[in-house]
Amino acid sequence: MVKRILSSSSSELLNYSKEELLQAIKLSEGRTIISEVIGKDSLFKDVSNAEVAAAFGADILLLNLFDLEQAKFKNIAKETVFEIVKEIKKLCGRPLAINLEPVSTDELQSEHFIELSSGRKATLSNIEKAVKAGFNMITFTGNPSVGVSNQAIIEAVKVADQNFGDQIIITAGKMHMSGINEDYLAAKYIDSLISAGTDIILLPAPGTVPGIDLNSLKEIIKLIHNRGKLSLTAIGTSQESSDQQTIRDIAMMSKMAGADIQHIGDAGYAGIALPENILTLSKTIRGKRHTYRRMALSINR
Repeated sequence: MVKRILSSSSSELLNYSKEELLQAIKLSEGRTIISEVIGKDSLFKDVSNAEVAAAFGADILLLNLFDLEQAKFKNIAKETVFEIVKEIKKLCGRPLAINLEPVSTDELQSEHFIELSSGRKATLSNIEKAVKAGFNMITFTGNPSVGVSNQAIIEAVKVADQNFGDQIIITAGKMHMSGINEDYLAAKYIDSLISAGTDIILLPAPGTVPGIDLNSLKEIIKLIHNRGKLSLTAIGTSQESSDQQTIRDIAMMSKMAGADIQHIGDAGYAGIALPENILTLSKTIRGKRHTYRRMALSINR
């Protein structure tokens, strides 16, 4: 039986199929947290950022800047992608997601954009590696100044859905421009993402990018829900290192807008949000009872 994600133990979370994990998120009614972490550095010298995020209440861990061809994760003493994924799941007891960035050939020519290593690009080869390694979710989006376009994201979703759509959750969208100034919140674009095979639409949380407020986001999420898909609101503009009241405000607006998942980014210190802000986000959207239970629940259960 599928439980709400906030009620599920580690053994249950790690054994859910794609559809079961989506159902667990839906059943939680906006009380799911995904924490983005980078493994190139670590907040502590002998603990990985993934472990810190899990300890402070994250339900799902999203690995950013993780190179599938040169796999390393600070304080995870494993060599291959498969071994790293397995070890993080063992230590944290959480499902794992990975960011892959859809960069087209045309976009790579611009001198204004950061050139990505091949292991971070949203290619069929990397999608296959992520699936085989045991990731539960792939997020197609772009980091700042990378140059990820709407159309490139749509094409990446199509490739993932056609080849592995029954095995892995596909999340897609933008939390900011990613270097290209285009309308990534238009109803037509959202509809195209869904038609391509996206399971969860990624959106900027209200108050994180100019012009995105509660009412505008509410209309977008209503469209997503009417199409039978889930929504994710992201704090991806370094506000993961803001004061706790800012986190509370963003969290409450996202919840009022109808977000199914709330994301907190990695731009605090050393590739992770301020741990107290992960905790604040959790307490805001699900209260102390569920927050402290998630933090205390042994990964061995």
